[in-house]
Amino acid sequence: MEPVSSGTNRSGLLSRQQTGAGCEQQARRLLEQAGLIFVAANVRFRAGEIDLIMRDRATWVFVEVRYRRNALFGGAAASVTRSKQLKLLKAAALWLNRRRESLETADCRFDVVAITGAKVDWLPNAFSAE
Repeated sequence: MEPVSSGTNRSGLLSRQQTGAGCEQQARRLLEQAGLIFVAANVRFRAGEIDLIMRDRATWVFVEVRYRRNALFGGAAASVTRSKQLKLLKAAALWLNRRRESLETADCRFDVVAITGAKVDWLPNAFSAE
């Protein structure tokens, strides 16, 4: 009989999925403590995925959560490339469309929560649709 996996890799480290889920929980707590209201997590479309959707009063906040173990290659914030931004914009447009809204009509913004090692940076309005 095969042993049941504990969900960690051979070195005892968490899997990428477990690390990602933990970082998203950490980001959600940070944003909720700042007064934002949680709406949804891990919303997937063919165009891309939205890690967190929050409300800041009347504003939809689409959040990309990024983690990097260290800043050797620019850190977590630097990993949010224009290509990743475009995927998030497309996914947000699809999500808003389901609510009969659009990027042009809805009050929305795109935030990044960048976790590099133990350092957490919240970057409100990190990029825009333009």
